[in-house]
Amino acid sequence: MRRPYNSGVNVKIGILAVQGDFAAHTAMLAGMGIETVEVRTPEDLAGCDGLILPGGESTTQLQFLQEEGLYEAIKQFAAEDKAIFGTCAGAILLATEVKNPRQESLGLLDMTVLRNAYGRQVHSDVVSGPSTLKSELMEMVFIRGPIFERVGPGIEVLAEYAGRPALVQKARILAAAFHPELTNDTTVHQRFLELATGNSNRSAVAR
Repeated sequence: MRRPYNSGVNVKIGILAVQGDFAAHTAMLAGMGIETVEVRTPEDLAGCDGLILPGGESTTQLQFLQEEGLYEAIKQFAAEDKAIFGTCAGAILLATEVKNPRQESLGLLDMTVLRNAYGRQVHSDVVSGPSTLKSELMEMVFIRGPIFERVGPGIEVLAEYAGRPALVQKARILAAAFHPELTNDTTVHQRFLELATGNSNRSAVAR
């Protein structure tokens, strides 16, 4: 169920709008009453409390980040302790090591990912898995999603599928192998907004 987010503070979330499903994140957050801005230049990050790196094609997105100056700008955004949430391709961009094939990344989250592992491109695979964020099973939509093969020390596993991490967090960095924006469940976006507003204790809690 989609529900509004009420933190008691104003929050603005930037969404990388290069290609992929950034519009679905915009729609999800709009339904929660959250202001968003499409990010295509480093200047677009000004005033943002958090940034979403959406699904899509990670190599295309990476090339855009490097060409437009966003690669270093996003690293600086993270260094300023701002919240970042990567889904599918966005999670690949956050990882320190990318395989299948290997590619460069932002290296903001200590984990190894395998590209194009879950689901198919033509249509999605919808599954359910356990999560520490809610008592019910979490719906997960995989479209050629990455496998989180290894997660480093201090990384919390917030949800799993097939015995592997599917949603992880460290400090204010959140990464999902699936697409929560393609469901009606706001749980994962709620978690990200808590990180962006500082209303989270940065550890998973049952709901």
